[in-house]
Amino acid sequence: MTTVFGIRHHGPGSARSLVRSLQALSPDIVLVEGPPEATDSLSLLAESDMRPPVALLLYSPDHLQQAVYYPFAVFSPEWQACQYAISNHIPVRFIDLPQTHQMAERVAQASTIHSTVQQSIQQSAFTAPEISEVSTEPPLTSEQMRQDPLSYLAHAAGYTDSERWWEHLVEHRQDDTAIFTAILEAMSALREDIQTQQDPAEGYSPRQRREAQREAYMRQCIRKAKKENFQQIAVVCGAWHSPAVSDPLPAQKADSTLLKGLPKLKVKATWIPWTYDRLSTRGGYGAGITSPGWYHHLWQSARSQGAATQTAIAWLTKVARLLRKQDLDASAASVIEAVRLAETLAAMRELAMPGLSELNAATQTVLCFGDEMPLKLIHRQLIVGDRIGQVPASTPLMPLQSDLQQLQKRLRLKPEAGDKLLTLDLRKPTDLARSHLLHRLRLLAIDWGIPQPSTGKGTFKEAWQLSWTPELSLTVIEAGRWGNTIVDAAVAKVRHSACEATQLDGLTHLLDRVLLSDLSAAIVPLMQRLQAVAALSSSAVHLMAALPPLVNILRYRDVRQTDGDLVRQVVNGLVTRLCVGLPVACASLDDEAAETMLDAIARTHSAISLLRQPEHSQSWSAVLLQLCEQRQLHSLIGGYSCRLLLDEGSLLPEAAARRLGLALSLAAEPAHAAAWVEGFLRGSGLLLLHDATIWQVLDEWVCELSEEAFTVLLPLLRRTFSRFPASERQQMGAGVRLGSGLSRRAVASRLSRRFDTERADASLQVAAKLLGLSMGEAGEWNTP
Repeated sequence: MTTVFGIRHHGPGSARSLVRSLQALSPDIVLVEGPPEATDSLSLLAESDMRPPVALLLYSPDHLQQAVYYPFAVFSPEWQACQYAISNHIPVRFIDLPQTHQMAERVAQASTIHSTVQQSIQQSAFTAPEISEVSTEPPLTSEQMRQDPLSYLAHAAGYTDSERWWEHLVEHRQDDTAIFTAILEAMSALREDIQTQQDPAEGYSPRQRREAQREAYMRQCIRKAKKENFQQIAVVCGAWHSPAVSDPLPAQKADSTLLKGLPKLKVKATWIPWTYDRLSTRGGYGAGITSPGWYHHLWQSARSQGAATQTAIAWLTKVARLLRKQDLDASAASVIEAVRLAETLAAMRELAMPGLSELNAATQTVLCFGDEMPLKLIHRQLIVGDRIGQVPASTPLMPLQSDLQQLQKRLRLKPEAGDKLLTLDLRKPTDLARSHLLHRLRLLAIDWGIPQPSTGKGTFKEAWQLSWTPELSLTVIEAGRWGNTIVDAAVAKVRHSACEATQLDGLTHLLDRVLLSDLSAAIVPLMQRLQAVAALSSSAVHLMAALPPLVNILRYRDVRQTDGDLVRQVVNGLVTRLCVGLPVACASLDDEAAETMLDAIARTHSAISLLRQPEHSQSWSAVLLQLCEQRQLHSLIGGYSCRLLLDEGSLLPEAAARRLGLALSLAAEPAHAAAWVEGFLRGSGLLLLHDATIWQVLDEWVCELSEEAFTVLLPLLRRTFSRFPASERQQMGAGVRLGSGLSRRAVASRLSRRFDTERADASLQVAAKLLGLSMGEAGEWNTP
């Protein structure tokens, strides 16, 4: 005898009714909708350290883009069916269409595979029509009815939300195993209605053909169980499929034809931890639910308390505890009032018990005082939840997975759902090892941790934002092709990336990451590749970008145990090529290119200063001096080069003032002069405050500008001075007000430009008449 139980994936009401139905039926075999490739791994469900939510991960070793997840929660009917079979020592099998065929069809249909892990989740075999996302409008066509039959039935029952309809009809039920008979009748009527509306000439759509093949394979598995003389066969499948597998015998020949010649692809299966966040529909899982945390509560409260009236009390107690942790008022009296309000709402809506909608309304009204903001916290931490599962240590793993788990255990870095800020003190051995691990994982594209800006002083601090998602398990499997340990895989990936790189900036960026990862075995081949690319590079900007990380290696080679001679050889070659090619590279630059070149020169100057090698410093100073004197050079570069020479002492203040005066002479264009000043003052305004000569030259130039030129140059000058710290700008303003540093010539120039002699003579004549004075022949004033 075959008994079919049409369930909803991840439904606590379905799971409760299913467990009671199985106990009443006492089957001798349980067949569950799921991937047959994972049937052998079901024995791991008996392990004590297997804790849901977990997921079966099926992937193709040859096409890692093709991966499918089968998530299970403690309230999933499939999970409870498997647990029932294992605890009662009866066989349990998965009977869905094997993924070896489904993945092969997807590979064959796609000319180019661009599938992502998110798309793989949406392609999960648990994505059945009866559990699509909520539709607020009734399906109109047969295809819409097929894709979302629950929405159609909910609308027929007077509901606009299929999720709420199913919750009230099934999930809140505390007894009655006859629900499966009602589900079978409803789905049978709906399928007959769809078949009546569908035009036979239209044929199968790709989705319909896949569903037909899935149901054909399920029927074949049921026939096989009957041939093996199992008497009581329990079949657990999605509600939509229940009518199709109830009587498998008549369609035996048609099923064989439908399944004949299906392509095959090598597929492996393993268990991985899952999270409630990924189980929710907003996580992209097509067969997900909107409130896994709430469903977990429904399952636990029904098991522990038995009475449905206690569900609301237990839930609102959890809500109150969460609010108190956030220092929000949530008294016991408020909880009692919220429970009463929720029950009143349920009674007004003719419901057997308050649902999540009623509890949320009561929570917002009583505990949140009408504010919606606390509800977001409740939704994230309670309604969805941050629970993460655990798989047994005996779960078959790839070597790289095993190595990562050992490192996580040794370094006390437990994978957790949700975001967690981790601050490391690199002076501590354990924190330093954690940093190395996270950087190595990033090299392998396993972004468990994302670097964050660290607060406080000191370079020994490092901040990470940790967030473990189930998709990272597939990324770890994919990274296993590089090696069996994290170190070996990271080194192999670096070597491969170095061989593929053709630009210096990519190699230098990779070099920085290798240094942070402490992969000494990868530095030598990476340096050799960098040397080869640098020898062929003609871009001065790329050469300058490669120099700072190489200087860091030389500076700290004793700590990182790198080959100093090899690095020094590359550095010497880069510095020589820069000194020769930089003047040509700086010629004929526009404003944007000049700004980029200035930043590159600044970094190169700091790197050469850090080297502390006289031969390099002298060569670099000679290049800067050449830039100062070079014609057809962007004034921004010329001014900055002069400033660098002045800072390092290669140029005396008097000489710098002379060059500033030449740049600001009347023969120079005002725009070029302003750019020269901007480059000369880049970095700090202290030069103007402590050098009166430079202040005087600049002040005289500004005073001698015409009104039209000053209006044009004002935005450029304002941009230059706006980069100085506020304290420096305040001191400059005070100096201007007090007249400090101003030359007599500048004062006279200002006064002469402000004095109007004609108006002064007229005023003097009026004043003379008032005082009774007269002007003599020599121009002096005489008294009467």
